[in-house]
Amino acid sequence: MSAHPDKFDVSETDIADLKGSESFDGDVQMGGFAVSTEELIIVKAELATSYPEQLNYLTDAYILSVASKPYSKDTSIRRPLEYTIQKLEALLKWREESGAIEVFELLELSKKSIGQAREDGCSDVDYDKAVKLANTLNTNSVYVHGYDIEGRPVIWLRCNRKPWMIPDVAAEVALYILLSDFAISVMPEGITDFVVVSDSSSPPPPSPSFLVSTLKGVVKGYPDRLKMLHSAPMGSIMTTVVNLLVPLMPGTLGSKLHLMQEKTAMYATLAEVLAEGVKDIPTFFGGDCDHDRFYPQEGLAKEQDFEALGDGVLMFDFPGMHARQLAMKESFEKKK
Repeated sequence: MSAHPDKFDVSETDIADLKGSESFDGDVQMGGFAVSTEELIIVKAELATSYPEQLNYLTDAYILSVASKPYSKDTSIRRPLEYTIQKLEALLKWREESGAIEVFELLELSKKSIGQAREDGCSDVDYDKAVKLANTLNTNSVYVHGYDIEGRPVIWLRCNRKPWMIPDVAAEVALYILLSDFAISVMPEGITDFVVVSDSSSPPPPSPSFLVSTLKGVVKGYPDRLKMLHSAPMGSIMTTVVNLLVPLMPGTLGSKLHLMQEKTAMYATLAEVLAEGVKDIPTFFGGDCDHDRFYPQEGLAKEQDFEALGDGVLMFDFPGMHARQLAMKESFEKKK
């Protein structure tokens, strides 16, 4: 880590990727414009030409959400259709180049022993990627649990569970891709974005390469997906991280950061944001909801389906997370 944590090397290419392209304006939140069925068909046809295998990743609701936003160069009009197509093509291109399309395959691979993987024709290189992804999951430092009052999935970040120094930036980025894609997969009908809540107690020192890679992922791979990031408490390390990232953020992305100095402020925020109000507030923010029952700081969850883990290195209760989230989704939809 540099002696000056507020200064780190960011390549000109990275800066151009983040701020130089008007197509990544960070989602102007000023209301939506109408998009016709014919225009939706045109967008999907264009995307199907270049990325036919990935088209199912984009729901009609999400395409309409992206297309309906105000144009960054003139917010009194809607984004031009060509602009939306370019934005979504860039998203799908990023998914291919970043390896996002293979993260769920790596998750399944991590449930196998190396012997089983080799018997199935898996290369040692791919198995190593799977092991590294599983190791990041096993910290239980990031997971999806519950919804906000509008039905957006909530991604929880437990900074104090992160290693002091990130051993593998690519694996850590893959972790966020995996859980972001999982959150997208369990969105109720019509929902297109998610919320992130960060317990920012005792975070590790900032890793420049990880921070830039993560920000590029949000901007390129998940445009218009982040509704809000709530973070508390804001100590010196997290303040440094924010100071490093905000100058690199495009458009209005910085306005989606809700930073609180004290956990008491987070309690009040979550009481208003979460689907079940105070009942959903976890113990680490002063509530009664015990996340550690499912996502312990170390080892296996007590109610975990051990057979579903297989013979590999994965300990994170992904099947349990999936089942719980679907049950909460069903409960939320019944109350609508």
